[in-house]
Amino acid sequence: MLSLVLTVLFVHIAIHLVNTIGASTIDNLLWLLYLRLPTPTARKARKQQQLKREVLEQKRDMNSVSSQDQFAKWAKLRRRHDKTMEEYEAMNKTLTSQKTSFDWSVKTARWLSTNGLKIFLQFWYSKTPVFALPEGWFPYYVQWIVSFPRAPLGSVSIQVWSSVCAAAIALVGEVVGAFIAQVVGRKEPVPVGAESKKAQ
Repeated sequence: MLSLVLTVLFVHIAIHLVNTIGASTIDNLLWLLYLRLPTPTARKARKQQQLKREVLEQKRDMNSVSSQDQFAKWAKLRRRHDKTMEEYEAMNKTLTSQKTSFDWSVKTARWLSTNGLKIFLQFWYSKTPVFALPEGWFPYYVQWIVSFPRAPLGSVSIQVWSSVCAAAIALVGEVVGAFIAQVVGRKEPVPVGAESKKAQ
């Protein structure tokens, strides 16, 4: 059952990464990647950015013209600006709606592939031993605990293995995080004057 051992381990690694990086950060990165693909949504996003630039340029042009001295020119620029702004807001509303739908789809897919898969595996393989314990190495009560709730006695249940994976990954994550913080802390430049204070 090596495949089951590794599947549970990888599911918990994925859950830990999502919890560490943050679901919203992952959603935003996936949205940016999605906008790089040749899709109608990506074309709308490029059009939106173009309209945004045009609105800013037209606003700048309008501000550079006096509404009293050059009213006809200013009014023409104002009409063009209002039209572009209206188009931009409509495009922005459409993209916001599409992003909401995209976020919901990503959240659903993420849950199904992490926590949903974990729950399914624990239900489906509840009576299946993940691996057997060496015979005669452990007393009865230890065998009963590690086979809880429904795996055969003398084996490790998927629920226990899942808990062990979660605890081990959390511990390794903390160690790696502390190590990275230590390395990054060493690379920070020493403030000017700090060395002379130490010398004193």
